[in-house]
Amino acid sequence: MKITFLGHATLLIKTKLTTILVDPFITGNSLAKDIVNVEDLNPDYILLTHAHQDHVLDVEVIAKKSNAIIVSNFEIATYYENKGFKVHPMNHGGSWNFDFGKLKYVNAIHTSSFADGTYGGQPGGFILTADDKNIYIAGDTALHMDMKLIPYTYTLDLAILPIGDNFTMGVDDAILASDFVECDTVLGYHYDTFGYIKIDHEAAKAKFENEEKKLHLLEIGKSILI
Repeated sequence: MKITFLGHATLLIKTKLTTILVDPFITGNSLAKDIVNVEDLNPDYILLTHAHQDHVLDVEVIAKKSNAIIVSNFEIATYYENKGFKVHPMNHGGSWNFDFGKLKYVNAIHTSSFADGTYGGQPGGFILTADDKNIYIAGDTALHMDMKLIPYTYTLDLAILPIGDNFTMGVDDAILASDFVECDTVLGYHYDTFGYIKIDHEAAKAKFENEEKKLHLLEIGKSILI
């Protein structure tokens, strides 16, 4: 499985069978818009953790071009279905077997509304099972005790956690989250995009190393193989 960081909380995941895009926010991201061309993206699925603009800005243009299936909570899925897009609605605790593997929609603590004020349901994250790997995509979230439920049913190969602080967990809570989900390999995201969430990369990596954990901070457009 190949995971490419497209800036902020946007990920492009290529499995053996499918291309999955997560939370597309590119054209509004000054760090990514000159590196990533949304016209080049052709996913089979688009996963949305919640409705905030910095996670859904480029959904419609990409979904229209690619005919991708939008997967999210019921409210977000309905919002896009009413606009004519193909969707698959989910909700917390539910899972579904797709052609690429399995998705489970799990809890997150955050808020969720569209830029036009439409209610975006409760935020969430995903556990992706594909190519014999289990990946936790936390979405925007605070540290929460429900993360401790994940190891009861999944052995994670990678935890993708927000680390920018202010709007989500910061580095220290992300370290605790990696303990909760029992995964010492972490891909950090949701950092640096705005002034509120700028981080010291080397200090963050050092904190993880001190706990005998590995924090990956990818440059925009760079990938990690799991």
